[in-house]
Amino acid sequence: MLKGLAAVPLLASPVFTKARRAKKLKIIKPKRLKPGDTVAVIAPASGLTQESFDKALQNLESLGLKTKVGKAARGINGFLAATDKERLDDLHWAFSDAELAGVWCVRGGYGAARLLPDIDYDLIRKNPKILIGYSDITALHLAVSQNTGLVTFHGPVAASELSDYTRKHVTNALMNAAAPYKIEISEYNKTQDSNLFKTETVVAGKGRGRLVGGNLSLLSALAGTPFGLADMKGKILFIEDVGEQPYRIDRMFTQLRQSFDMRALAGIALGVFEDCNPRTKDTQTLSDVVKDRFGNLGIPVVYGLSFGHIRDQFTFPVGVEAELDAGNATLTLLETGVS
Repeated sequence: MLKGLAAVPLLASPVFTKARRAKKLKIIKPKRLKPGDTVAVIAPASGLTQESFDKALQNLESLGLKTKVGKAARGINGFLAATDKERLDDLHWAFSDAELAGVWCVRGGYGAARLLPDIDYDLIRKNPKILIGYSDITALHLAVSQNTGLVTFHGPVAASELSDYTRKHVTNALMNAAAPYKIEISEYNKTQDSNLFKTETVVAGKGRGRLVGGNLSLLSALAGTPFGLADMKGKILFIEDVGEQPYRIDRMFTQLRQSFDMRALAGIALGVFEDCNPRTKDTQTLSDVVKDRFGNLGIPVVYGLSFGHIRDQFTFPVGVEAELDAGNATLTLLETGVS
């Protein structure tokens, strides 16, 4: 040890993660939620104002659920809700408490990826529960799925607006799940004037495979780490983002292209990339970037499905078998994500 430096605990070795990912894990489906169930509300990334947090709890209660709040979930620690240890403790508590039927992330923001090396994946695997959220929660979806086999849910955070469309699809995914289940474009999204809501078939065709994906910024940030996308052959990749310029999206798409063979995918489903128009007219549009980066892969690709940082969003069970019909802009879940 260098003189003058205090001993500090080492982070969990990523070698464990690599070793676990080398094995093909059995898919684990959590139990479906029922009215009256209690769910943990945690903030594994950023925090919320007290007013917004109270509204988030009301959202979950409107679904017929009871809530139990993590010790650190109401905190604010700069751009995080709390320290890494406090947020990690809340995650472990949520999975270890037998009275809790699910784990609902209150918001995304930033910071979930900081927890990944120290998560007790054996604890999660032995206590499978619904884990739901999106945006920065993508980091948890990738790591938990790859290290435990647990189906997790890319869907609204507790603070999301629960429109009729969002409410219908999240309850159908978590409580009333049946298969096959076809998901179509929100009628509200079809009425929006923004070109970013326009559905566009980039490459027509159908593809079947297990669902994996999430927020583009997180997918690209984790590329090359033990928690990045892996074993993508035959998978359907879904991607969304918000507030990024087309050149930045191009860079992140390119990073993904160079981190694994995208031609091996069964298809690519892109959500609504809200607020991603170029700020100057003399540059490529988002549509240009999507066509350039994904149009030559020889697989079905569609833009504008109803998910992302938008009002109306459906819920993906990450890890289940699905069929993407790029020509008709539909996604059909071929199995439920819950037992």
